[in-house]
Amino acid sequence: MKKFAAFALSLSLVVPALAGCGGGGGNSTAPAGGGSSTSTPGAAVKQEVVFNAKSEPPDLNPLTSTDTTSFWIMDHLGEGLYTKDKDGNPILGTAKEVKLSDDKLKYTFILRDDAKWTNGEPVTAEDFAFTFMKHIDPATASTTAYLLYYIKGAEAYNKGTGKAEDVAIKAVDDKTLEIELVAPTSYFDKMLATRYWHPINKKAAEANPKWAANSDTYISNGAYKLVSWKHDSELVIEKNENFWNKDDVKMDKITWKMVNDATTSYQMYKSGELDFNKEMPSDILAQEKSSPDYKSVPYYGTYMYMFNVTKEPFTNKKVRRAFAMSIDRKALTEMVSQGGETPAYSMVPRGAITPSGKDFREEGGDYFKEDFEEAKKLLAEGMKEEGWSTLPEVTLMYNTDEGHKKIAQAMQEMFKKNLGVDIKMTNQEWKVYLDTTRQKNYQMGRMGWVGQISDPAFNLDYYLGDSPNNRTGWVNKDYDALNMAAKVEQDPNKRMELLHKAEEILMDDMPFIPLYHYQQNYLVKPGIEGLTYPVNAFPSGRWATRQ
Repeated sequence: MKKFAAFALSLSLVVPALAGCGGGGGNSTAPAGGGSSTSTPGAAVKQEVVFNAKSEPPDLNPLTSTDTTSFWIMDHLGEGLYTKDKDGNPILGTAKEVKLSDDKLKYTFILRDDAKWTNGEPVTAEDFAFTFMKHIDPATASTTAYLLYYIKGAEAYNKGTGKAEDVAIKAVDDKTLEIELVAPTSYFDKMLATRYWHPINKKAAEANPKWAANSDTYISNGAYKLVSWKHDSELVIEKNENFWNKDDVKMDKITWKMVNDATTSYQMYKSGELDFNKEMPSDILAQEKSSPDYKSVPYYGTYMYMFNVTKEPFTNKKVRRAFAMSIDRKALTEMVSQGGETPAYSMVPRGAITPSGKDFREEGGDYFKEDFEEAKKLLAEGMKEEGWSTLPEVTLMYNTDEGHKKIAQAMQEMFKKNLGVDIKMTNQEWKVYLDTTRQKNYQMGRMGWVGQISDPAFNLDYYLGDSPNNRTGWVNKDYDALNMAAKVEQDPNKRMELLHKAEEILMDDMPFIPLYHYQQNYLVKPGIEGLTYPVNAFPSGRWATRQ
């Protein structure tokens, strides 16, 4: 079994937007969901809500999607064998029953008789089997295929060393699906509840490989159906009348605008064009915190700058550490982002509770501290080791966004003031940026990582040597071995010990700069009740109502 084998858990949640967003007053002249400031007595209130996605969702196909903008929409459209309740706990979804063998390796799922696609066709076990096999098919070239390596034979098939017929996925009949795992996995139900395991319609996918690109060809099986998609402008979903659990869906219609400018988005919220806003200029955030519309919630992730360790000067460990130690994170979070974020000196944020009852971060503590004089010393030592009389030119890259720009400008000033290094900056639109960093055509770049499950493994897996999300070029065999051992360790206390040791190695080599752990700040219009706020996803409108 290779390093990134059966239980690779890193959930690719590259975060495209600055977590610190906005709040706002409830002084708009008209609510956004198609209503008005006054209503006729006794008239029914339209159950509609308008969000802002910021940008065009890059990919709404569960097999290939990797970004949080797409995930936000997909979470409303699809449903796996398991799904999540209002509190984020895994519960049975399209499956009505599951049987587990005595050795805890073989799962038998019985699908609901009334589970249907948005086109009215029944959801079958063959749809699920087709989806999972397509996900790990080498020809699909999915960067999230490793998330199915739990399944016996999946890794070998995906990496071209095994056969499709050896993958332990079987549609026994129309409503019975069998899956056999490589080893017992206590959190498998939590994994099944993520959008990576949403099914796709076999007939539609075979007829049109680009079925997920437009609303007129999009088919899903969840609470909502995609009814309109004006690319780069607006996307609309409506309640799926064919959904088996439609009575549990409260909001009838959800619209996502695509406005990337934070100031414009904020103004749209204030004018009533948006019911909900997660973006606003950081210099306005402070005044909005006293608004009744303002809501701040934890977000289980880390905002960071990646190093490309294959490009100078970040080939040198001391240089990387020097850059990390030269940042004033308190000033960064309090004066620039201003969203209540927590300065980060680790990869794993708070929120993962260990068997001892303590938070993993509390147990592990911080791995370094800011020390500008020590940073200068380390920089000089690193340059001497490399034989550099002058530090190679450094360019910082970030994806186009006003919030990211302000962070980058602050970093540029801190590197100059605290380290004596001048850096250049460049930016790219999100889809281009993902391709550029994936190809490692950068030196230092912005990134965010949010674990789909509040478990340290889901954060640490990001930097595994053959993780498709690791864009740094950094590989450490000891780090990989510890993470792999943790994935098969059945003793929960020993498992946490292994993960702590892995994080120590990561933070010693430091192929990235942790800046802060996220906090999400939102504006919600008065009268919008029942939005749910997962710690690892954007809010769900499924149970929301407009009063």
